[in-house]
Amino acid sequence: MARYSFRLPDIGEGIAEAEIVAWHVKIGERVEEDAQLADMMTDKATVEMESPVSGIVVELAGEVGDLIPIGSTLAVIETDGDGDGEVEAPPADTPVEEEIVAETPGAEEVSVAEVAAPAPVATPAPAPARMAAPAHDRQVLASPAVRARAKDLGVDLGQVQAEGDRIRHADLDAFLRYSGGQGYHAPGASRARADEPVKVIGMRRKIAENMAASKRAIPHFTYVEEMDVTALEDMRADLNANRGGRPKLTMLPFLIVAICRTIPEFPMINARYDDEGGVVTRHGAVHLGMATQTDAGLMVPVIRDAQDKNVWQLASEISRLAEAARTGKAKVEELTGGTLTVTSLGPLGGIATTPVINRPEVAIIGPNKIVERPVFDGDDIRRAKLMNLSISCDHRVVDGWDAASYVQALKKLIETPVLLFAD
Repeated sequence: MARYSFRLPDIGEGIAEAEIVAWHVKIGERVEEDAQLADMMTDKATVEMESPVSGIVVELAGEVGDLIPIGSTLAVIETDGDGDGEVEAPPADTPVEEEIVAETPGAEEVSVAEVAAPAPVATPAPAPARMAAPAHDRQVLASPAVRARAKDLGVDLGQVQAEGDRIRHADLDAFLRYSGGQGYHAPGASRARADEPVKVIGMRRKIAENMAASKRAIPHFTYVEEMDVTALEDMRADLNANRGGRPKLTMLPFLIVAICRTIPEFPMINARYDDEGGVVTRHGAVHLGMATQTDAGLMVPVIRDAQDKNVWQLASEISRLAEAARTGKAKVEELTGGTLTVTSLGPLGGIATTPVINRPEVAIIGPNKIVERPVFDGDDIRRAKLMNLSISCDHRVVDGWDAASYVQALKKLIETPVLLFAD
């Protein structure tokens, strides 16, 4: 028998270690050449590791959630050949196929209103699974861990659907959510679910780390202002009624236009702060991040040069980036380099929010739900559509007066939407 030690290759520039986010094999199982061994996550991507040989898995480097140094042994496989061998990491110039997960986000975990959230990663996490009648004609593929968990929960895996080639924990979670949020109840079983410890790993760990770093390092303050969007909503309805084959307009493209038109007067809002260097870079171009909820967690795709796009172009780009985020196909450059972020609870609404800044940016804007209320207009009372808009800023860089002045400039454009298109 020969033993091959598969060493973790360099799967990202400057990466010293990677996290195990999924094993596709276990000790004692046979694995075929080119079959999946594990999914490994770096700061930017999740990469599928494939077996270079066929044989029996005799050693694995660790458990899901463990960090493995680059160059260390990931798995040992016993083959039928003679002698001993070792599989080295690919040369530095050998590309490793990867799918991007997300720029480590700092924005709060909410979805952009117009980017309907729900995903994810290496093997893209499936969309929420649906309950279905038992599929007697299909073979149910799942790892022993998933099968054991399903058995403990009393779940028939034949009822769980997945877009991938096997049922994973994410599919089981989605099935449980779909079945009413109270868990799945097998006939005769207790209606109370057992406590379930969930290890914080993968993207969730990245989000947790960056959220904590953002709150520790940045002295946040939030300013909220009410805006009358009645005229803007009327304009949006008129444009949609005559849009032809162009994408349907939501509130977000108009808000982005307003943000970009007011930035030149308030450059401190569109900036990034280098803590270590003590340098604030005020950016001329607006690379706008959209905090978007996916099955894998929060992702922040970036609209490049938003200031150069009209509402129709912005609507198309919003749709394209949202789809890329949901399917895990977003590229590195589409998930990095933002200078300002917009985030919203969308259809969930909310009177006001206090969003967390997407570090190293210095501000984040959060539109809230639109409500209809009576308002005084002189001596008359009229029906108006009102929306609160929140902005959180880094008080080391942005003063309260500046943030309030910026939002008032936004308010003027939003409440008089014809100004959005005036030169």
